[in-house]
Amino acid sequence: MVGFLIKKNFFDLWDNIFKVIFLNLGLIASVAFPVFVPTLFVSVPIVGMGVMLIGFLWCFVYLSAVASSLKTISDYGNFGFVDFFSNLKAFWPAGLFLGGIVFIAYLVFTMVIPFYLSMNSLAGLLLAALIFWTMIVGLLSLQFFFAVRGRLDTNLFKVTKKCFMIFFDNPLFCIFTLIHNLAVLALSAFVAFIVPGPAGVLLFLDEALRLRIMKYDWLEANPDADRRKIPWDEILYDEEEKTGTRSLRNFIFPWKD
Repeated sequence: MVGFLIKKNFFDLWDNIFKVIFLNLGLIASVAFPVFVPTLFVSVPIVGMGVMLIGFLWCFVYLSAVASSLKTISDYGNFGFVDFFSNLKAFWPAGLFLGGIVFIAYLVFTMVIPFYLSMNSLAGLLLAALIFWTMIVGLLSLQFFFAVRGRLDTNLFKVTKKCFMIFFDNPLFCIFTLIHNLAVLALSAFVAFIVPGPAGVLLFLDEALRLRIMKYDWLEANPDADRRKIPWDEILYDEEEKTGTRSLRNFIFPWKD
């Protein structure tokens, strides 16, 4: 399953590389707002902080529309500018919600954990460790937030709950997706996050969730099956047929095949 996921993600990324680049450029421009605009309000720090927070939340709103648009690619479809703005209108609450969670997590990481560590006591160390690992579990779970919002539920609290359910049912898979995406972002840094970049990561997460949903659909249709022995070859047969295989020539000169 993991091998097919990587292959399909690469194919989809290659086939839509210009759209992915464009989406990443939009995010880079969005990130520039909270980074550079607050410097214009150095004399009024509270205004600068407010501008930074607004820009930070906007970045997540933008990412929510990106994730929703890329979902179409996962489903072997396509999207245009009109679709992107429609998704922006529909998904902005999810962006604000996740942005708020990440902002709170940032405050906890930079203020609460250092406070407990500064206590220089066993109790403080244990509390700091507990909060730290809770945040790690949250990161592993909420990486699928936009994908779950797009595919499973619209209620944001239920979306959050389902993210954690996915993690506790698939912990190794969630760890793999996080490591994979961190590696992708690290490699993207050499090309200024233009490609695959954050858009590539969101596409991978949506495709990963899409394939996991197929597992649950199969288990629902086969309630007596062994959950430890999932017949991925059977489940992904149609997907393999749709995705197919390609030669190096086809990647570079698709019009010649």
